[in-house]
Amino acid sequence: MALGTVGTALIRRHIGRRLRELRDSVELTQTQAAKIADLSRSTIVRMEDGEEGVRFKAAEVNLLLDAYKVSDGDRQVLLALTAETRNGRKKSWWHDYTETELPDWFGLFVMLEDSATSIRQYESKLVPGLLQIKQYAEALAHQPTGYLTAEEIERRVQVRMDRQALLSRADAPRLEVMLDAAVIQRPFGQPEFYRRQLEHLLQVADHKGVSIRILPLSAGMHAGMVASAFTLLDFPRTRKAPRSSHPWPTWTHSLERCISTSPRKPRPTSWSGAT
Repeated sequence: MALGTVGTALIRRHIGRRLRELRDSVELTQTQAAKIADLSRSTIVRMEDGEEGVRFKAAEVNLLLDAYKVSDGDRQVLLALTAETRNGRKKSWWHDYTETELPDWFGLFVMLEDSATSIRQYESKLVPGLLQIKQYAEALAHQPTGYLTAEEIERRVQVRMDRQALLSRADAPRLEVMLDAAVIQRPFGQPEFYRRQLEHLLQVADHKGVSIRILPLSAGMHAGMVASAFTLLDFPRTRKAPRSSHPWPTWTHSLERCISTSPRKPRPTSWSGAT
């Protein structure tokens, strides 16, 4: 089954679950929320159930988010997701993959990544997926040994390569990456592949809208040492969610999950200490 249906269902389920959580956080019943937002209770129910026929109109979503007193970050994420459900005939790259090839825990992240206007990443151990050459992605997919089948490795590498197409789009997001020096000092596979990966980083760094910086060992101890790899995503601004100092959701990654968290303090507007 193509992700044209599965992917939309995934987004709708997530939107519905998040709207329910936000309503519960302000202790409103569905009836009360409907009255405040001037919507019918049946509309609230269908939104929270993520029904296929729900349009998630921007005006209605904004009314609900006003009623739920959401943060700027939550508003941007939800508006980006609801806009994806209204794409109509527009087809994103991930629509060609099945739910098995692009599991829920990762599918949601790549959908948001594909809608972002700005991507900021910090990595201390490996080259980020958007910057990997195929041989690097293959070597990484084999770790730990025996964890994935040959077929799963092939699919995972292909997804990673297809993700990188967003950097060559006319409306490509701004990409800012900070790598710990250990990332580029760690060899892999054949020496030729290692050299090719370093050359690829230099080539991508020359692209307009891309910044790749290296945090040298001479920087000593730094905040990234006590944090996991993370990604910060920004989305198109709206009148309801203008630029502000409010902390945006941060995505942290591991072998089998991708988690969104909201930092307790605003993120810095610049990254210092890197070259």
